[in-house]
Amino acid sequence: MKPLIQTRLKEPPNYIFIDKTLFFPAEGILVIGDLHIGYETMLKAFGLQIPLNLTKEIIEDLKRIFSEIKARKYNINKVIFLGDIKHIFSPEYQEKKEFFQVLNLIEKHVKSKNDIILIKGNHDTFDFSGIKMRNYYINNDIAFLHGHKDFKQVYNKKIKYVVIGHIHPSIRLSDKAKSEKFKCFLVGNYKNKQFIILPSFFNVIEGTDVNDYQDSHSYQDHFSIIPRKSLLNFNVYVVGENNKIYDFWKVKRL
Repeated sequence: MKPLIQTRLKEPPNYIFIDKTLFFPAEGILVIGDLHIGYETMLKAFGLQIPLNLTKEIIEDLKRIFSEIKARKYNINKVIFLGDIKHIFSPEYQEKKEFFQVLNLIEKHVKSKNDIILIKGNHDTFDFSGIKMRNYYINNDIAFLHGHKDFKQVYNKKIKYVVIGHIHPSIRLSDKAKSEKFKCFLVGNYKNKQFIILPSFFNVIEGTDVNDYQDSHSYQDHFSIIPRKSLLNFNVYVVGENNKIYDFWKVKRL
């Protein structure tokens, strides 16, 4: 594995990583990956009664992110959720209740509900938000979608960036004493676009090891719109303390 390298993304940046989110300063767009609200409810249904307080953690994390954006003197014009907002496939009142707690926070940082964009993920089998869910969203030269289904509109010539979630990328770091996982971003080129893949936002699970992508059995191409061979050429970025960005080179070199 290549040594840990701290790197700075291009300045002035077209986008920046802030904690587990992606932010486009010029557009004022904050992008949030898979929330999976209801995951804790699912665990309780299976008999696990450990209080995880996942929604409370989501809200506290978002508050810190909003404070960081404000400290950098950026404005937030839109907030985009990349899908899998909910976890349980069937109707669940608790999910709705918890998501509205998140929405109440978001609404304090945008002008109106029209500035909150909800992308439909594979877990979002129905809409309980009151905000129409979209299969994809395009803002100028940036396209946003979940990542489990492809849409020809995102490959329009004017699109430069495509932002997705869905695969929950994480990186596993090991030494002789221990092994630890960290959520990560993946950035790379696919179909003449720069793709940016966000980690999941909820904290209980770090995600799927990108270290294992070289094993053809660990990543099935039908799972994501980006095939495994292409993902091997994506770069891995981890956001550390004080929002320092660490570059782990390409997936295939891990």
